[in-house]
Amino acid sequence: MLIYGKTDIGMVRKENQDSYDIREALPSGHAAAVVCDGMGGPAGGRLASSIAVKTYMDCLEKRLESGMDISDAARVSQEAVLEANRAVWAEARRLGYPSMGTTLVSAVACASGVAVCNVGDSRAYYLFGGEIFRVTRDHSLVQDMIERGEITEEEARAHPKRNLITRALGPDESVECDAYLCRTPPGASFLLCTDGLVNTVTDGEILEIVSRTPPERCPGALIEAARRRGAPDNVTVALLRGAEGGGTP
Repeated sequence: MLIYGKTDIGMVRKENQDSYDIREALPSGHAAAVVCDGMGGPAGGRLASSIAVKTYMDCLEKRLESGMDISDAARVSQEAVLEANRAVWAEARRLGYPSMGTTLVSAVACASGVAVCNVGDSRAYYLFGGEIFRVTRDHSLVQDMIERGEITEEEARAHPKRNLITRALGPDESVECDAYLCRTPPGASFLLCTDGLVNTVTDGEILEIVSRTPPERCPGALIEAARRRGAPDNVTVALLRGAEGGGTP
């Protein structure tokens, strides 16, 4: 499994409150990536995302064991998300920052597939065979509005309340984490990203860029596309691609 990642402050923000980490091989042999988008302003967003990323990866390192399949990987990944939530929640209470929090989206790859987890509106996409599929569901006000038929996907990208999320790490001591088990053919890609990408670059444009760009350059190319649109928010991208000639390691 090849993994590449990049983060960018964007064209407007004064601070990058996104955080990410990528590991081609944890001690267990699994590959993993995690992307977080902090919230709560200068007092807490950057801290929340960095705590969540570190806690999540530390937990994977301790709990993932060699030979664990996709179901085990998903269980451990969810446990790591809950640990990350408790860490952010505890620090927010210690500092007195009630609005401090972060989104999280992650992927853990093993021989039988990829386990994806998410809380908030940072996304995971699956790309294969010239098509792109969104794996995760946004926990956001505009996603709820889309599902009720009140607005379209295109309208949601420019909606004034598009940044209001309904689930995040940090605000509460416990949080619900969604998990997805994805069986993957050789050469399939997974893309993790913050909303700074998807609010400026369409799914079709993401597919086009990933399809024509070497994987090691994909995160930078996607970020550059967002910057050409003004990049009003921080932008973070992680790409995982399985080997063309064999299954996911």
